[in-house]
Amino acid sequence: MLREKFAYRLPAGLDPAGAAPLMCAGITMWEPLREAGIGAGSRVAVAGLGGLGHLGVKLAAALGAEVTVLSRTPGKADDARELGAVDLLVTTDDAQLARAASRFDLILDTICGPHDLSPLLRLLTLEGTLSVLGFPMQTPVNLMELSFGRKKLSSSGTGGTRHTTELLSFAAEHGITADIELLPSAQVRQAFDRLERGDVRYRFVLDLD
Repeated sequence: MLREKFAYRLPAGLDPAGAAPLMCAGITMWEPLREAGIGAGSRVAVAGLGGLGHLGVKLAAALGAEVTVLSRTPGKADDARELGAVDLLVTTDDAQLARAASRFDLILDTICGPHDLSPLLRLLTLEGTLSVLGFPMQTPVNLMELSFGRKKLSSSGTGGTRHTTELLSFAAEHGITADIELLPSAQVRQAFDRLERGDVRYRFVLDLD
């Protein structure tokens, strides 16, 4: 039994399966975008193009931002552009990193393993924000990287009722859902095995019927 205050009305036009990840991955992306005041003229980077990152690209682009995907390899450039990004920056290319220094107002860091935050902080403009969303564990930070340019380091909360309702309305208005593969619930073991191999684009949703 679900208590009414924990339920959300699904706006017309949103596919229930594609909308389901909005309640977790979607709100994780939405909260820092709204907190940073992202809109037309903003420059947003999304580090990592997976279950979190692909929604970050869609939402930031729909808000009017110029979106760049940060990736270790160029292989996802076409996917990034299809999702709404204008560019893909290869983070293993020092020349590309140097050209992008002090460029972004907000970086949504969806990388799911331990990594150095300093290269990302150097890509932020004055008073820009790095929102670390994919690795919620202890991470060392060079405070001087924050001091130069008055940069901010943040994360994301659970959104709450008001922001989640706002997200669902925005997603319906702009036709945004997660890119999913719908599986019968009996295949949950196969889904976990494929997740371990990284064989998903970009979210699994289980059909409990």
